[in-house]
Amino acid sequence: MALTKSNSENRSGGAAGLNEPRIVRFLSISVALLFLSLFLLLPLIVVFSEAFKKGVEVYLESIREPDAAAAIRLTLLAAGIAVPLNLIFGVAAAWAIAKFQFPGKSFLITLIDLPFSVSPVISGLVYVLLFGLQGWLGPWLAAHDIKIIFAVPGIVLATIFVTFPFVARELIPLMQSQGSEEEEAARTLGAGGWQIFWRVTLPNIKWGLLYGVILCNARAMGEFGAVSVVSGHIRGFTNTIPLHAEILYNEYNSTAAFAMASLLTMLTLVTIALKALIDWKSRAVVREAPDQDLAEAA
Repeated sequence: MALTKSNSENRSGGAAGLNEPRIVRFLSISVALLFLSLFLLLPLIVVFSEAFKKGVEVYLESIREPDAAAAIRLTLLAAGIAVPLNLIFGVAAAWAIAKFQFPGKSFLITLIDLPFSVSPVISGLVYVLLFGLQGWLGPWLAAHDIKIIFAVPGIVLATIFVTFPFVARELIPLMQSQGSEEEEAARTLGAGGWQIFWRVTLPNIKWGLLYGVILCNARAMGEFGAVSVVSGHIRGFTNTIPLHAEILYNEYNSTAAFAMASLLTMLTLVTIALKALIDWKSRAVVREAPDQDLAEAA
């Protein structure tokens, strides 16, 4: 009876908390919809309408054009290198921070957050100061015919720098909230380090890990500031999709520019859809966990 009364009070209290005046609810919903329409839906409509303004054939020609195709390939290459490396680093860093105590732990967390606080343009300039012809390592690189700035390696390095916090920052709070009891239990049963990771840790973090990878990939493919500094804007060689779109727009070729921009917009929509799917799957797992516990107890 007490439990029933408590539950009914909680339900009534929750309902009372939602019984706001109708005008307040109307204004809140209206402001949210207006904000989304102005800053999300309207830009999406403009991008796709401008991209297809001259027809589907012109749109496809703009994407298949040699410089555009080269920009797409370079974007995929940079993301294809940066995302797996950040995946490895993010898992290792999150595991170390969440599961162990060691000197310099706070400093490591600060370093992970560094790309969030440093402007991408500044990070690109740092690489120029390090690897440029007049930089610290520039003369040695030139003597050995190694080119990093205004070449693909510089673009990859800049992409890695601006994207490496995403996986780690997604996993650290998740692994800290889960604790280390399951890993310790597996250790007492004789499991090794890799067995613990593959059979205990990884299944518990798989949805958060996938979410971090999706965000990392979206940022890698859409990065502009740092890549712009180190690329040199060489058409057909060091231009990524955002850089190529900027060049086309500055040349008043708006249709081709918006065609390139539409590719990144599609990536954004896919990212949002995958995020919603992951959130739904993770909530489903959370809902199933109590039922499994009750079944095991019975």
